[in-house]
Amino acid sequence: MKSIIDTPIDIYGKTAANRILFQPMEGCDGTTDGAIGKLTFRRYLRFVEGAPGIIWFEATAVCNEGRANPRQLYINENTVESFKSVVAAIKAKSLENHGFEPIMIVQLTHSGRYSKPDGTPEPIVAYRNEHWEKGKEDQPFTVATDEYLATIPAMYSKAAKLALEAGFDGMDVKCCHGYLFNEFLSAFEREGSYGGSLENRTRLYFDCIDAVKNAVGKKAFVTTRLNSCDCFPYGYGFGVNEKNEIDLTETKLIIEKLREKGIELINLTIGNPYLIPHINRPYSVKSPEDGRTGMKRVYDVTKEITASFPDIKFAVSALSFEGENAIRYAEKLLTEGIGTFAGFGRMTFAYPAFYKDYLETGTLDKNKVCVKCSKCSELMRAGTVSGCVIRDSEVYMPYYNKFVLKK
Repeated sequence: MKSIIDTPIDIYGKTAANRILFQPMEGCDGTTDGAIGKLTFRRYLRFVEGAPGIIWFEATAVCNEGRANPRQLYINENTVESFKSVVAAIKAKSLENHGFEPIMIVQLTHSGRYSKPDGTPEPIVAYRNEHWEKGKEDQPFTVATDEYLATIPAMYSKAAKLALEAGFDGMDVKCCHGYLFNEFLSAFEREGSYGGSLENRTRLYFDCIDAVKNAVGKKAFVTTRLNSCDCFPYGYGFGVNEKNEIDLTETKLIIEKLREKGIELINLTIGNPYLIPHINRPYSVKSPEDGRTGMKRVYDVTKEITASFPDIKFAVSALSFEGENAIRYAEKLLTEGIGTFAGFGRMTFAYPAFYKDYLETGTLDKNKVCVKCSKCSELMRAGTVSGCVIRDSEVYMPYYNKFVLKK
């Protein structure tokens, strides 16, 4: 009898061969014009070894000024062929090795506050936030005008059409981790059409979802990775009340609106990897809190949301923390009805073949699993390519030595 993890499921008229979902993990290894680089190609073909039912392709910019670093992927007329090549290679290799093609979702993004297209910060922000900007007051913050924001849906529409051409099955309109759309969810004091009321704070997000849906029609589906809560103090983030307790009231209103728009799949996350990485990626080494505390927070939030929307399929995050017990833990959650897909991020860098090994042996190799050291995040924050320094050390340790240890 198949376990729930290994059970196929239909979504948006397509079939995911299993419930394993590889999360959008940035490798920061594209070319300067935003095309797929050699390490990008290598990484995704390694992902295929694990036989995931869904590969959620990493953050891909819809405009140059919205790139988080000079090597972030950026889909445009000059780079679309490289995307087409990697998607085709992924599907062909998976079909040959495992007998099915994974569902491919691309995460379309505007980095907003974290824009750094030429290597130096060029933040485009929803509003000035002293809590987020502490120690960065000298950066050239540009508060996005309503006029500029009104041009962004067209950027998403164009990117979605190119992503469709490249062979992606689904389009993620990203709204998480402090990037532009997520930041607007907490633009309580901003004036104009994009701040104040919840209707205004979600205007850009929903306008871009509509633009993408119109662009791809029935040829591809639209989904989203959504911050359930930011976990910052009240007034500086989304999803907390005046007592600084997690409050999912507005989150549920947003999800209800997403359901009305026909969104069947939502990838849930929390926190901000730049400022509070232990929230969305609980870890063990030099963490400001015990990793189990972080896991319970993710569990509680995910349980509350999934219980409120039993007809929506949710991807669960932060599973890599469980190491060699990660699959068993994921099975427990899904069996309880807490999520539909088991989302893995850091584990895919460290041990891309983990699920295949589990199917063959019933366990994960403790000498291959993610050790929760966050060195992959350190690489990203240091401005270089990102990968597993421990388990893929031949490739990534030289970058760690040069850009992190020698800094």
